[in-house]
Amino acid sequence: MSLLALSGTNSVSGGYEIDNSVKLEADNTEFFSRTPSSNTNRQTFTYSTWVKRTELGINGAILDAYQDGANMFLLQFDTSDRFVAYNIDSGTDYGYHYTRKFRDTSAWYHIVFVSDTTNGTASDRYQLYVNGERISNSDIDVDYGTPPQDYNNNLNSTITHNIGKRGDGPAYNSCYLAETHLVDGTALAPTAFGEFDEDSGIWKPKAYTGSYGTNGFFLDFADASDLGDDESGNGNDFTENNITAADQATDTPTNNFCTLNPLHNYYNEVSRFTVSEGGTSVTGNQSGTLWRGVPSTFAVSKGKWYFEMETTNQYLLIGTGSADTGQTEWAELTSINNPSTKAKMMYGYNGNIYGYNSSTDAWQYGFHFGYGDTDIISVAVDLDNGHMYFRKNGAAWTDSGDPTSGSTGTGAIDLPWYDTESTVFIVTVPNNVNTALLNFGGYTTGTISSAASDANGYGTFEYAPPSGYYALCTKNLALYGGTA
Repeated sequence: MSLLALSGTNSVSGGYEIDNSVKLEADNTEFFSRTPSSNTNRQTFTYSTWVKRTELGINGAILDAYQDGANMFLLQFDTSDRFVAYNIDSGTDYGYHYTRKFRDTSAWYHIVFVSDTTNGTASDRYQLYVNGERISNSDIDVDYGTPPQDYNNNLNSTITHNIGKRGDGPAYNSCYLAETHLVDGTALAPTAFGEFDEDSGIWKPKAYTGSYGTNGFFLDFADASDLGDDESGNGNDFTENNITAADQATDTPTNNFCTLNPLHNYYNEVSRFTVSEGGTSVTGNQSGTLWRGVPSTFAVSKGKWYFEMETTNQYLLIGTGSADTGQTEWAELTSINNPSTKAKMMYGYNGNIYGYNSSTDAWQYGFHFGYGDTDIISVAVDLDNGHMYFRKNGAAWTDSGDPTSGSTGTGAIDLPWYDTESTVFIVTVPNNVNTALLNFGGYTTGTISSAASDANGYGTFEYAPPSGYYALCTKNLALYGGTA
């Protein structure tokens, strides 16, 4: 079984490239806001954005125009992970909750919403497209009613417009957003913003070349010092609310990075951890023993890979496991004490490696390599030869390890499943409510002072990856690896 879901879209290299996104976090109340100075076309407009969800089961708005509870326009994912598009005017609702659920946190979705209430065909007045395909009006769970012809929405009016926040609540979104357009006065097809790749058939971005209308805007999130800057030429800049330069990311629809998988709940129990901050932070939810592994969204079958973890406490584990048949060995991490060939984890409390070794029947190595607050742990995983290496704060690799030693595996921790099963990358907070900060290269809230990248220029790390090791992103996977 693979942990890499592709119900959204994977990224495709080549052609039009998107370099940046913005990370929004609900717990930090991060959002953009703007109040138009004039009413423009409230009947006809097109909204296009790319979104990668990082928290499910919340009211995650991607566009909102809010005056009060009786007057609002809203595009959002709801608490059931359905997409919602509706307008409330003087307490009268029009719009839909669509049936399809959007729960893939490993991939980017392209959302295009078109309003054209001048249309004589009632079913075409609101249109939703996902990854280039229209969501049928028969695929509706809740129907508030079709807006009447020539109906005026609240969007493009002089009330406050928000991205990442729903005004009544308020409720905030947790996601990455990229390449966000509003075209005022024109109903456009999704092909104005994307196209199907002729080789893979995957929907991918393309440059928008049309006009924007008076209240239209284009946010590319390329200027870290001004993430709300409008690049349309209209000057319709958005105000950043609790958003800083640190919220800029390189995880984009054209280079999708690995994150942590909040959907994994092997025991079908109440979640014992919270995944947040763009899928890069894990916090324990209780003071007792957790011992539950949180896996990556990518499951990789070959190649050499590098990532980092910044610690907040010594009670953290980090490592790898089999994605195919080994989940019982790392989903309940206490099982790794027993002979296992399906997982290898380093525990910060004592610096030892949990995993199978025939000579000891439980431990492979005892490094006495503990780590604590603000330490940065580097992990190099060689899936061409079945080895893993650790180091702390850029010092020497454990046990005089040499990640470039290839099949020799000097100082390596062996991964016995590597040539028959794919591998996931795992972290957990076993004994308390502390937090582990992961960095797969696309985004992290951890401390980055040196901004090192791999040899291809991908990823942003504190320490340079070893020669031949790469960030876990789709551009590198296309060159060196495979996803199961």
